[in-house]
Amino acid sequence: MSQAQQTKFSLATDASLVRSFKQDQRYWAFGQTVNFHFHFNPQNGAYAWICYSANGRFTNQVTADAKSSTTFPQQVSYINWAQLRFNHISIGWKRYLKGSFDSETGWSLYGYAGFGLMFGRVLNTQPVIVDSSLYAVPVLPGEGRFKRLTFDVGLGAEIPVGADIYIYFEGRTLIPTTDYPSQYLFVNENAPFTASLNLGIRLLFQ
Repeated sequence: MSQAQQTKFSLATDASLVRSFKQDQRYWAFGQTVNFHFHFNPQNGAYAWICYSANGRFTNQVTADAKSSTTFPQQVSYINWAQLRFNHISIGWKRYLKGSFDSETGWSLYGYAGFGLMFGRVLNTQPVIVDSSLYAVPVLPGEGRFKRLTFDVGLGAEIPVGADIYIYFEGRTLIPTTDYPSQYLFVNENAPFTASLNLGIRLLFQ
């Protein structure tokens, strides 16, 4: 039998609690993942997932500085209310450190690592209108979109519950590897930096 014929497949989905840790961009949000697993042998395989998060909300105290010394006032301070959400795709390698993908008893421990692409959306609401021809505006009002390449790592545990069904719990972090500036993000460097706790179910197709 060929290696391709020996490869088995699982489909999984989970609910996530997402936390953004970056200073001036901290929030909680809910999310969901649909995960595809390809099992090459009992301990090793590949994954591909699609996930999304709901809006996370946070505020920033910002200051717009006058571009000219003759402008009065020289500074305008105000609050920016932001809503941020993202969709994310990732592919990588998954390895079972204890047990295997088809264990029928006990519990299994696994880790994974891969690379992803994040598609983000941010919506900024501001209580004042600042003339950008007169002031250097630190963050634009309205809706903007951004992209990030990410390095994705996770650690999880799962237990079989019968009929090739597994319940799993895992922690995951998405580490930005690019900082393409967006005028709609008050914080761009290594942001958004998020981690999540995920509870889900995996179905193994024999």
